[in-house]
Amino acid sequence: MWIIVAITAYFLLAFVAVIDKYLLAGPLPNPKLYAFVIGIFGGLALLLIPFGFLVVPPWPIIVFAMMAGIIQIFALVALFSGLKKIEASRIVPAIGGLLPVFTLLFTISLGRAQLNGIEMLAFALLVGGSVVITLEKGKFLSFAGFLYAFVSSLLFSLFVVLSKFVYEGVEPFLSAFLLIIAGTFGGALLLLVSGELRGALWNMMQRRGVEKQMLSARVLSLFAGNQILATAGFMLQNWAVALVPFAYIAFVNALEGVKYVFVLLLASAITLKFPHVLKEEIGKAAIIQKLFAIAFITIGLLLLAL
Repeated sequence: MWIIVAITAYFLLAFVAVIDKYLLAGPLPNPKLYAFVIGIFGGLALLLIPFGFLVVPPWPIIVFAMMAGIIQIFALVALFSGLKKIEASRIVPAIGGLLPVFTLLFTISLGRAQLNGIEMLAFALLVGGSVVITLEKGKFLSFAGFLYAFVSSLLFSLFVVLSKFVYEGVEPFLSAFLLIIAGTFGGALLLLVSGELRGALWNMMQRRGVEKQMLSARVLSLFAGNQILATAGFMLQNWAVALVPFAYIAFVNALEGVKYVFVLLLASAITLKFPHVLKEEIGKAAIIQKLFAIAFITIGLLLLAL
């Protein structure tokens, strides 16, 4: 069940990634402004709390949820800082490899991971496929880039493990999810302590040209639709974490490669059908590389399903 939920989540998140690429390349070229608006949009989920969707758990679970949400915010800060200073094609493969490994190490250190040989092989194939499908020829990771990937992967893996504790201690799922979102919202508020951030937000609000672009009905509707997809994908991804046995939570991260397969297929289809909207250039060598990656991911999924 959790495998199907995770794959469905990554299918939706693949659409989100492709639309993000279009929006950031044209209508919304400022990634800081885009990330800020996304954060505000995500906080709207907290409006469900007054309608009885939140069951208050014991205080240790609340602490775990708050910690998970705050850690997620700082993981995003590390990720976006790396993406700002280092090319995405150098950072993403490293995160794809490090994140599931860190999550697995955390579960092993907690005594909750007991994987057999076939499961370890499936894990290695899924992680390897995730790295290979995102690698680009001639794109090597610098030490600074590795540090950003290391820190963001470590924090994201902590977020996943803490979230799993919350999902084990709270029923129903939506209640636990809202608690974590509350922690994320609190983490975002903590960032406002930075005078630099407050100044950046004020400066962005003064950019009339960008505001006019955002008020475009077409762009606004596309953005809103994309955020609905993103919210659904994020919820399903968290539901997969809630459903999966603790020993296998690293596999939810390892299945990230499935998203890149969907992104590749979607971007290629859009390039062929609507080249004026999105253009994805892939050479023969890259196609062969990505086919090998897809084979790794497919075999890993089959072994995992046995």
